Amino acid sequence: MSDNQQEDAFYEKLKKQLQDTSMWPSPYLFKFIIKSDAVKVNQINTIFDNLGAVIETKPSKKGNYTSLSINVKMKDPDAVIDKYKQVAEKVEGVISL
Repeated sequence: MSDNQQEDAFYEKLKKQLQDTSMWPSPYLFKFIIKSDAVKVNQINTIFDNLGAVIETKPSKKGNYTSLSINVKMKDPDAVIDKYKQVAEKVEGVISL
């Protein structure tokens, strides 16, 4: 299975889980980990700009990594998946949880 097929399968599974477990629109908690870099933090902040998101950042113990928790009201599972894809495309080396 190619990386693209695995990615598509992952997003299809996520969409089904989101449809089955939440009433939409609904608050959603995004979690990301990146190497500590102000540019990357700003890239993620920009993606969630103007959505009323509450964004918390926390550096790792040694300061090499930063975790971001983003709580935002999303309209449907497709909007959630779209944000994950935007972050993956625009922020190099991001880990989505």
